[in-house]
Amino acid sequence: MDSERVKKLVRELIIELGEDPAREGLRETPERIANMYKEIFGGYDSDSELSVQFSEDSDVVIARDIQFYSMCEHHMLPFFGKVHIAYSPNGRVFGISKLVRLVEKYAKRLQIQERITKNIADELYNQGVKGVAVVAEAEHLCMKMRGVRNDARMTSNAFRGIFQNDDEKAGVVAMIRRQHDFV
Repeated sequence: MDSERVKKLVRELIIELGEDPAREGLRETPERIANMYKEIFGGYDSDSELSVQFSEDSDVVIARDIQFYSMCEHHMLPFFGKVHIAYSPNGRVFGISKLVRLVEKYAKRLQIQERITKNIADELYNQGVKGVAVVAEAEHLCMKMRGVRNDARMTSNAFRGIFQNDDEKAGVVAMIRRQHDFV
């Protein structure tokens, strides 16, 4: 991302909105926005490092409540929530930090929730696991603060491999939904 170009465009936007970019409170805003965009859109340049795996097997591994923040590609307003990932290893497991980085890789882009969910499931499944289930729940400010102005939340999911079977799907979703029960 060209920070100087972003600063220039933000300055022009401030003027277009009828403000004075030289005003004390706005003087540093173009630089702040350029730095913020570098951070919140960092998913375009990130690598989720899923090649780092450990020899271990388990029936199902679940990482629940992975927080994410993204920007709606339709209105460039934030949406945010939690992603829950379940996978059935094939002799190798991922570190939880790698799963968090995978979520960030896709969330830190102009996005829609359904695509984040699908991208996470596809990338994990392509690592050779037996099955993947990804459930994402989010609130969308593009719906809360404009348009219909409604507090509805959205849930999206993606199932790959053995979790595409209805019985397996129901079982893994039940495990993801459990709050603090340990089986």
